[in-house]
Amino acid sequence: MFAAQTTPALSHIAKPAAWQSSLYIRQAFSEVALKNEYDKAKHRIRKWYIPVRVFIEHQVGDRALHTQLVQMQLTHLAEITGHDMQLVDTLADANLHLVFTRQSLWASEVMRLMGVNSAQNVHGSVCMGKFALNSKSEIERAWVIIPVDQAQMHGKLVACVVEEITQVLGLPNDSEKVFPSIFNDKTPQDLLTGLDLILLKLLYNSSIRAGMTAAEIESPVQHLLKQWQGDGTIANADKIVRQGQLYPLLGY
Repeated sequence: MFAAQTTPALSHIAKPAAWQSSLYIRQAFSEVALKNEYDKAKHRIRKWYIPVRVFIEHQVGDRALHTQLVQMQLTHLAEITGHDMQLVDTLADANLHLVFTRQSLWASEVMRLMGVNSAQNVHGSVCMGKFALNSKSEIERAWVIIPVDQAQMHGKLVACVVEEITQVLGLPNDSEKVFPSIFNDKTPQDLLTGLDLILLKLLYNSSIRAGMTAAEIESPVQHLLKQWQGDGTIANADKIVRQGQLYPLLGY
């Protein structure tokens, strides 16, 4: 389970291009892919293999806007990862249940969909996501809850859509060691960065498999990063990621 936090603060950050080093990316990938926000355990790689089918439950107004934001983010993530992600019309057809609700229902909705342990982490969070794994560490189901009035109060409605949908793909940890990134709650990133694009491409490359340990991913990650350093993928990542539909919508 993971959540966007409420109070960004200044933190030590890397130089603008420092994230493009292979060592930095390898460390960032380990931070967000092999750890969890609310526990200290060592985890294996987690990712989807089945198509992601998203049902939106609207408990508040502005349905068209909220659906548009979700659709744009799903389209962008599908383009980056090559994984099949689509909206569906019924909950029965979905494996990702996304709820737009209000602050007064926030705790009860988290309890309903994510359970009592997740509800204990509501305080200090703006929105929340969680996924469920099978025995192979493959993600089979996920939930995202966004209390719209609360998210808007903190200026994080778009950030919640972007961050939580991205994290339920298998990058669940937030870390101040990863910058610039939506996975760093201490920096004002609302949309995916070039670093985030690379982390997603790593996770959904076929050589990175669900259930792999930190030691097992070391060789394929190094191979991919060497390839992407050579062909310009990393150097052009900031430009490539801005091709997503949300960027011009927000004036980028």
